[in-house]
Amino acid sequence: MVQLAPAASMDEVTFRSDTVLSDVHLYTPNHRHLMVRLNSVGQPVFLSQFKLLWSQDSWTDSGAKGGNHRDIHTKEPPSAETSSTGSPPGSGRGNEGFSLQDGADTTGQEVAEAQLDEDGDLDVVRRPRAASDSSPVGPLRDKVHPMILAQEEDDVVEEEAQGSPHNIIRIEHTMATPLEDVGKQVWRGALLLADYILFRRDLFQGCTALELGAGTGLASIIAATVARTVYCTDVGADLLAMCQRNIALNSHLAATGGGVVKVKELDWLKDDLCTDPEVPFSWSQEEISDLYDHTTILFAAEVFYDDDLTDAVFKTLSRLAHKLKNACTAILSVEKRLNFTLRHLDVTCEAYDHFRSCLRALEHLRDGNLRFVVEPVEASFPQLLVYERIRQLELWKIVAEPVT
Repeated sequence: MVQLAPAASMDEVTFRSDTVLSDVHLYTPNHRHLMVRLNSVGQPVFLSQFKLLWSQDSWTDSGAKGGNHRDIHTKEPPSAETSSTGSPPGSGRGNEGFSLQDGADTTGQEVAEAQLDEDGDLDVVRRPRAASDSSPVGPLRDKVHPMILAQEEDDVVEEEAQGSPHNIIRIEHTMATPLEDVGKQVWRGALLLADYILFRRDLFQGCTALELGAGTGLASIIAATVARTVYCTDVGADLLAMCQRNIALNSHLAATGGGVVKVKELDWLKDDLCTDPEVPFSWSQEEISDLYDHTTILFAAEVFYDDDLTDAVFKTLSRLAHKLKNACTAILSVEKRLNFTLRHLDVTCEAYDHFRSCLRALEHLRDGNLRFVVEPVEASFPQLLVYERIRQLELWKIVAEPVT
């Protein structure tokens, strides 16, 4: 059971927990754990590439020209043999660029045909554990491989980003962290939310949007391909700096749709936005006015892992909805995680149960000005990022409407 110590702000929260590792990174072979750099607190940072399963033409048609989600056409993920290779300056080794591999179709459901041997018995094909196997038998296992890179300066990063293809998202992240630093990893819920944004491009087209607990900024980067302005928010100078770096790495994606991503501090445990110009990632008065005057979309992924922070998220959602001049829609992504607890002597999902109770409380909230309509979103939309879309992944939509 995670225990939350009293704290004045989100980045001062202290958890008592073992180190956690995202399932997105879990199957990466140890010899591929090659880092780009150390962050300011001494944690190793890796760079991964996530491939969008669509063609360049569909990007131009549906992104730059503002087409709806029906214009998006997926294509089969390439095999590991087609991943890019090269040699970074001073490394003496080959770059091992990767895309997320999946033997499933774009909806995440596998279609397999049973194979029998000459005696009529089921022939089980063993899949190799590493993509480096010179003679693989059958499809490769799903893995995420961080690239092998040398230390890069900011101007080199910007130069590479300008030349990056429009179907590649490059994300810097850590591999395993204490619970208070989970925002530095990439989680399946963020990939599900990114898929939904790409599917509902009509909802995000030309809007001003705000992401709560953005972490590495992956969902904000995707949103910026169609939105006018995306406020990518979290807490902690080191996390926000990583997020800012990811925005720079993927600036070519936002430029295609004309979107702007602004990385800002937003603490759920504080009522007001930080406007101190001496504080990194603080807000200007012009940005605050733009936020409240134009925002119509709020979104968050994988931020519901502690009851106190979940309460703070919902209070922040309610507070923002009341301050915004326009009616807004919130999209929340969550994974229902099952854990065995000594208190119950059974497998439970307490964090998810608390999340659902907060949804019910918000739906029944009546303050005379707004009402909140809550409904689940069926996860049957196309999968444009390859990951394991397990049934425990859920999306919820909250519409804040004025009471008439």
